[in-house]
Amino acid sequence: MERRRFDHLVLELSLALDRYVPRYPVWLALKELGADPEWLTRKDALEFCDAHLGTLVAQLGGTLSRRLTKRLRRSVARFDPDLPTPYERMERFGSDAQSGE
Repeated sequence: MERRRFDHLVLELSLALDRYVPRYPVWLALKELGADPEWLTRKDALEFCDAHLGTLVAQLGGTLSRRLTKRLRRSVARFDPDLPTPYERMERFGSDAQSGE
């Protein structure tokens, strides 16, 4: 699935930092590591979390506690881009209700 894992990583990072994280710095950081954000693999995403997340967070002017870092990593590890997110499921409920009117 195109870019879904990258989108999930940016979303989880924003939630962990409790503020919006621009996509471009994350994109650049992944590209610098040789990962393709368009087709980000679980392995590349976890490698980024383990080795480079702290540097990126510091560049963004934030800090993450050990607990939040573990939570973010766990969420990235468990993410399956083939399954719809809860947000996507709720969107479907809304579109089903509108089409039934």
